[in-house]
Amino acid sequence: MIKNITKMIFGTQNDRIVKQYAKKVIQINALEPKYEALSDDELKNAFATLKSLIQEGKKTLDDVLFDVFAIVREASKRVLNMRHFDVQLIGGMVLHDGRIAEMKTGEGKTLVATLPVVLNAMTGRGVHVVTVNDYLAKRDAKDMGALYNFLGFSVGVIVGGEYNDSVRKEAYDADITYGTNNEFGFDYLRDNMKFRLEDKVQREHNFVIVDEVDSILIDEARTPLIISGPTNRTLDGYVKANEVAKKLVRGEPAATPQEKPTGDFTVDEKNRTILPTEQGITKAEELFGVDNLYSLENAVLSHYLDQALKANHLFEKDVHYVVKDNQVIIVDEFTGRLSEGRRFSEGLHQALEAKEGVKIQEESQTLADITFQNYFRLYKKLAGMTGTAQTEAAEFSQIYSLDVISIPTNVPVKRVDQNDLIYKTEAEKFGAVIEEIKRLNAKGQPVLVGTASIEKSEKLHELLKKEKIAHSVLNAKNHEKEAQIIADAGAKGAVTIATNMAGRGVDIKISDEIRELGGLYILGTERHESRRIDNQLRGRSGRQGDPGESRFYLSLEDNLLRIFGSDKIKNIMERLGIKEGESIESRMVTKAVENAQKKVESLHFESRKYVLEYDDIANEQRKTVYRYRNELLDPEFDLSDKVDANREDYVNYLLESAEIYNGMLKSDFNLKALGELAFSETGEVFDPLDLDKADDYASLKDMMVAQLKTSYDTKMSVVDEEQKKNIEKQLYLQIVDRDWREHLYQMDILKTGIGLRGYNQKDPLTEYKKESYNLFIELVARLKSDSIRTLQSIRFKTKEEVEAEERAQKLMQEQMAAELEKSIKTNKEEQSSEQQFSKKPKRNEPCPCGSGKKYKECCGKSGPKKGALAV
Repeated sequence: MIKNITKMIFGTQNDRIVKQYAKKVIQINALEPKYEALSDDELKNAFATLKSLIQEGKKTLDDVLFDVFAIVREASKRVLNMRHFDVQLIGGMVLHDGRIAEMKTGEGKTLVATLPVVLNAMTGRGVHVVTVNDYLAKRDAKDMGALYNFLGFSVGVIVGGEYNDSVRKEAYDADITYGTNNEFGFDYLRDNMKFRLEDKVQREHNFVIVDEVDSILIDEARTPLIISGPTNRTLDGYVKANEVAKKLVRGEPAATPQEKPTGDFTVDEKNRTILPTEQGITKAEELFGVDNLYSLENAVLSHYLDQALKANHLFEKDVHYVVKDNQVIIVDEFTGRLSEGRRFSEGLHQALEAKEGVKIQEESQTLADITFQNYFRLYKKLAGMTGTAQTEAAEFSQIYSLDVISIPTNVPVKRVDQNDLIYKTEAEKFGAVIEEIKRLNAKGQPVLVGTASIEKSEKLHELLKKEKIAHSVLNAKNHEKEAQIIADAGAKGAVTIATNMAGRGVDIKISDEIRELGGLYILGTERHESRRIDNQLRGRSGRQGDPGESRFYLSLEDNLLRIFGSDKIKNIMERLGIKEGESIESRMVTKAVENAQKKVESLHFESRKYVLEYDDIANEQRKTVYRYRNELLDPEFDLSDKVDANREDYVNYLLESAEIYNGMLKSDFNLKALGELAFSETGEVFDPLDLDKADDYASLKDMMVAQLKTSYDTKMSVVDEEQKKNIEKQLYLQIVDRDWREHLYQMDILKTGIGLRGYNQKDPLTEYKKESYNLFIELVARLKSDSIRTLQSIRFKTKEEVEAEERAQKLMQEQMAAELEKSIKTNKEEQSSEQQFSKKPKRNEPCPCGSGKKYKECCGKSGPKKGALAV
């Protein structure tokens, strides 16, 4: 109560922050006449002067903010014919301060971004603008590029499908670079697999603005970016597991602790898990032909079966994935777009391929990975903008240290958001939806129909076809024309069905005639698991003060209500005596639906937090390895000291492996074993008589280090110092990459099984920290040993050996050419012979068989006559 009274008197914290920005807007506006009076060249010169002051360190970005914003606004008026509104100036300052600007649809976020982009690009250290798809990246770079070019900045675009490093490098070297989150993240991983500094495409991570920040940093954050390679494992197990899974019967979970679950397995849709019953395990063991499905040797079968059950009972075709061109392609559950190139991990994708009967792609091993959370936290300053962020404000603050600032609209919102209508069955709901579309269509009012899946959008498409209502469908199967379909959704009589992708970033503009009809009508056919997605759909209407209306049609059979909130609503409907075809409309019921959404949002947050907690541990290791790689790529970095230190550690390893320890009596040294081990690993011969001259552990160690160093220096003496450095660095890079891949594989295995530690009353995360730390210590030790072992084993060929190899290779090529020529000649002769035999010679010509007789007296001699000519 007191809190509400305080808000009424003083306003919310958000209101107070916006008021502070509004005071600065007054100062920016005061500069408008000054810059309006300048010619184009004078305006450019004024900006160039400020830019020089920034780069010389005489001014900070905050010092010049008012002037720069005023100049950008004036340049935009001249170049783009668009003047930034006051609320857009507030949005620009919010972004410059490294916050999230929540601005409603149609408020011009693309134009807002130009203000902080120009300001931060003045440092010359690059600015990245991240969008949700290639279309928006190209569109925004082109549309806003004219403004940036006017002020003397270069613009680059990073899109999928163009993987020419020189083209990408040029785009990243531009002052301002547009691209998608996936492309930026994958380029970072690829850069950290390069063998030369000049081959890297990205430069420093300075300042980034993430458009549709909730989609990228929240919705897509549950799936890490992974670059993978084949594991060369057999795939037959997935086919067999799919056959077994289809023979198992789904049961119901136990109602009380005393009862037992029915069937062969139960499905927990809330937590998206499947639990086999004792009966099911026994049945599966019989079908697989094994005694114990969970023994160590059969562990892979239990894993295959678990993924096969998930594929068949938790993942639906045209909801979670589609089959296109004989491939299983993921449908992003939040954007509704196809996630080309991305695959479900841990064998789930292979299980889906087995289920759909398409070619099973080879399992892959992680070569490099990173979460979006940890990628975007690389930037010195991170900012974002979206129309819907307040529902996730706590997560933005906790994970990214980002504040969400809600910015008022330029013109008050006139859209009317009606309460939900709830029906008992899906059939009743769709019947009501069709009637409402017919009513709206009859008067010409455009309607955008939102669906939660491809399956539902296609069902609605069939119903509208029966009613002969012209309409457009936008889903992951028809996303190529997304922008055009959404842009046309405001035309008179337009009916547009869209999955939750709803053309983010594309405005639906309406005419005066449509305004008179009530504006764009948003009709939601199902509540999404996240309130943000519903708000995004609603936000397509009511742009810039336009009229509009929205309503959601629900049923108790909808997934969200069925799993999370149907009992309470069902009881209300029964008490009210709701009959078939009737609905209830109540703020209380709408509130119950929102509470169900909050439950799911909480589950998703825990899922994202879980991914991040584990990746945070791996991230520290990743940063350490990548930092070391960057040192190796640095031309100025001298590896000599590192090689010497690693050589000493390697000798420690040799002594320990031969069970020779500091403090032991000399008589207990197993010098023979030590010499054999050193020779087997490096090819270096240590004379036991020489080693026996050592008085103690320290002198033995020094003797071995000195011999290895002398031997190495002698080998390297045949190349100059620069070549030596390059050889060492290239070998070190190869070893680092190889051992890091092996480490990632071990980490994957660890992560897969670590959850089972919970059954032993141990915290899986704590156990993962401990085990992964031990694995990393082993990795470091292995890197040191492997690098010295490889360098000591290196051998350069003499000039004579190289020449001998070249001669042998040349001789081999000549022999092969001679054999080929002989083969061709033989084939020609055979062909000629066949042609000769195939063409019948004249009677007096020599016989082709080579007898020397005439053909008529040899092979062409007449046989016995028949018929009338017979003698």
